[in-house]
Amino acid sequence: MRHWTLAQPVVSAFVLSIVRDFSERDDLLQDIAITVLEQSARYDSSRPFLPWALGIAQNHVRQFLRRQRQERRAFGEEMQELLQTAFRESAEGFSERLNHLKDCLGRLEEREQLLCDLRYAEDLKPAAVAQRLGMSANAVSKALQRIRDQLRACIHHKSSMKAGS
Repeated sequence: MRHWTLAQPVVSAFVLSIVRDFSERDDLLQDIAITVLEQSARYDSSRPFLPWALGIAQNHVRQFLRRQRQERRAFGEEMQELLQTAFRESAEGFSERLNHLKDCLGRLEEREQLLCDLRYAEDLKPAAVAQRLGMSANAVSKALQRIRDQLRACIHHKSSMKAGS
């Protein structure tokens, strides 16, 4: 489920690049999500998740286009292949940034990590985090903004170091 949550925006963008109608795209994304979850036991965790999910999405898009007989209005299979390749390549950078984020999160102070866990892992609103930690909601919001800025700078630094090597 976690892998799907991270891959879903890229898969959604891929599907939207081919299927222009939002309601059809949403229906198709639901079908893709169901297939991904149903076939998750077949996923080889030693390989990247996103290309696997994009492959499922591409199969669903092909089936959709055949059913709707929209081949003449939609991209051909060659263009679909090119789009999938482009999304896969951009996803590799996304995966790299996620790895940098994990490392950067590990470098945060204990209190900063607690704030992130409460806000993002437990999905608590700043007011609820504030109440739990005895802070004001405004102080929590400002602290979270500073942490996000710090994480953004850390990720940028790691990405630029890798690009330079």
